[in-house]
Amino acid sequence: MKRFIILLFVSTVAAGLHAQQLQTSSMFELQGMLHNPAVAGVNKFGSIGTTYRAMWDGIDGGPQTATVFGSGYVPSVKLGLGGYIYSDKTGPTKRTGVQMAYAYHVPLQNEASFSIGLEARAQQFSIDKAKLQASLGADPVLAGADNRFKFDAGFGLAFTSKKFQVGASVSQLIQSKLDFYTVNSSGSAAALPSPTEEGKLYRHYYLHSNYKWDVDGTTTIIPNVLFIYLPNAPLEFQGGARVEHNELFWWGVALRARQSWMLSAGVHIKKKFTIGYSFDMYNAPLSQFDKGANAHEVLLRYDFLK
Repeated sequence: MKRFIILLFVSTVAAGLHAQQLQTSSMFELQGMLHNPAVAGVNKFGSIGTTYRAMWDGIDGGPQTATVFGSGYVPSVKLGLGGYIYSDKTGPTKRTGVQMAYAYHVPLQNEASFSIGLEARAQQFSIDKAKLQASLGADPVLAGADNRFKFDAGFGLAFTSKKFQVGASVSQLIQSKLDFYTVNSSGSAAALPSPTEEGKLYRHYYLHSNYKWDVDGTTTIIPNVLFIYLPNAPLEFQGGARVEHNELFWWGVALRARQSWMLSAGVHIKKKFTIGYSFDMYNAPLSQFDKGANAHEVLLRYDFLK
């Protein structure tokens, strides 16, 4: 019970600071349009995959995220199509949804392209009130509905060449309200909302880039960076490098600022099927409460190459 209360406290503080509401990944660059719809179909071939990520493994009820993703390219109309389905669970809260991405690619010289992407997103938020009853008692949140189903949208741009990619995007443009509960100035539940305590979907701004450096005939180093910004929250940064050997196996190291170090490794089977694993070693904030608060992530991806 003590561990669950700590988890709930950390999750509540993060929500109050408008921290991330959308999932991210230690192997985001292997999932295509996870953060940018303009990247859908940019490789000019189809792919499908799945990931599973478990965070804070030393704490009961830690975040667990499962994702199924895929993308393809229609050359006759220069259109990339993609999307993913996800389930994100943390303690008493659960978020499931689907995102669809559409990208139009403008061919440039030297096999480069500029792409514009749109995304449509549907999400269901739910709270397991039975897990909260013992800790929160008569809290107003327990008087609201268990589920909320919301729609939102996003937009992105990307430039991609043989060796370099840079893109920017924004998700949850509409900022739909969740309305799980409302509180008046006296602190009691009320019909009129308090503007400072409305729950809603906040815009996420992304900036990402990677570069392919061919060291020799068999080794390629791929540095990558990702910036995530939300209003009223610190700028988040994730950066590292992945080393590919003979298109057969790879390993990587990365840093998520103020949070964790990430080690990853994987193999390519017949250049079509990729298996990847990432281990995150947290240094804040949970490591101060519980030893072994790490994260594990597994990725499987199949590319439809000729």
